[in-house]
Amino acid sequence: MNRKTSLAALIAAAGIATAGGIAYANQAGVNDAVADLAKAKITLEQAVTAAQQHHAGGKATKAELESKKGATFYEVEVVAANNQVFDVKIDAADGKVLSSKLDTHDSGKDDEKDD
Repeated sequence: MNRKTSLAALIAAAGIATAGGIAYANQAGVNDAVADLAKAKITLEQAVTAAQQHHAGGKATKAELESKKGATFYEVEVVAANNQVFDVKIDAADGKVLSSKLDTHDSGKDDEKDD
């Protein structure tokens, strides 16, 4: 009887710990997108405009708000007039171009999978 009671208590404790962990994770964690958006001072449209102006005649094909190492920025993929593709990072606080690098990772294949 003692063994059954101990096993039942162990299972109950594990269940409570798991439920508590899930509840804490849901309560403590704000969705990254919401937190990033709160930090941004410029809009997605303004970031796209800045990236397109950085590459005259360029057209944006993708844009996303991201945060890494405490910095919040927009990453905009721009196809330049000469058909070269650039990844342009725009500061989400002031709209300045942080970097612009030739995109060598995309080779025509979609390496991202839908969730």
